[in-house]
Amino acid sequence: MTSKDAQYYIDYMQLQPHPEGGWYKETYRSEELISTSGLPDRFSAARAVSTGIYFLLEDGNFSAFHRIKSDEMWHFYAGGTLEVFVIDKQGVLSVISLGEDLENGEVFQAVVKAGCWFASRPKAGVAFSLVGCTVAPGFDFDDFEMAERDALCPEYPPHQALINDLTR
Repeated sequence: MTSKDAQYYIDYMQLQPHPEGGWYKETYRSEELISTSGLPDRFSAARAVSTGIYFLLEDGNFSAFHRIKSDEMWHFYAGGTLEVFVIDKQGVLSVISLGEDLENGEVFQAVVKAGCWFASRPKAGVAFSLVGCTVAPGFDFDDFEMAERDALCPEYPPHQALINDLTR
């Protein structure tokens, strides 16, 4: 079996450019909806129960800092390690390493909690990372907020260098 590169997955899976960087394809959107009355106040309309995507990042590209109103579970599939940088509501930075080197702290799955700022990029030396994301309540672009560098840096001064690297 030959090794597959990023372009193989982009072509074969028909991935499309993602607004925050990288490539994606929605693979699941629940037909069932949660009504507004059944959701926390931060949601302005009904949402799918859950959604899922494939997401691919190549070396030299990144998913810019953003946040959403739902929890997002990440799943590792192929390629190399993906680093997910999370700034929680208290301003604490953590780094999740999605990958298959379990003995060195990598994980196959991890959750980014609703309302946290997060960004990702392949670990240094990694050609690409193919992961999946499951969001519940389901993802909706109305719940998506892209970070603005000039607003985020003063809010989290200890993380200014990383914010500068991972915003557009």
